[in-house]
Amino acid sequence: MNRPNLTLYQFPTCPYCQKVLRFMAEHALDIPRKDTRQDPDARAELIQLGGKSQVPALAIDGTILYESDAIIDWLRTNLVDVDGATVAAGAE
Repeated sequence: MNRPNLTLYQFPTCPYCQKVLRFMAEHALDIPRKDTRQDPDARAELIQLGGKSQVPALAIDGTILYESDAIIDWLRTNLVDVDGATVAAGAE
């Protein structure tokens, strides 16, 4: 299975973003991040893709998923196996 193209839109002081980032760190998930506060192009890109600038937002092959719990559930289901190990980590 190929890993989907992923991008996490976030900014460092957002507590919900930190929740997602902690989960990613705990499971060694290396997902490209874009800071929507520091990068106006990233913010515009998020709005173009999803219709709003809410973060955290995970782009999954260009489709936006909002809400930290929903993002963590998606990551757990699609990238972390039942033992907590990362799956499809190197598959691109």
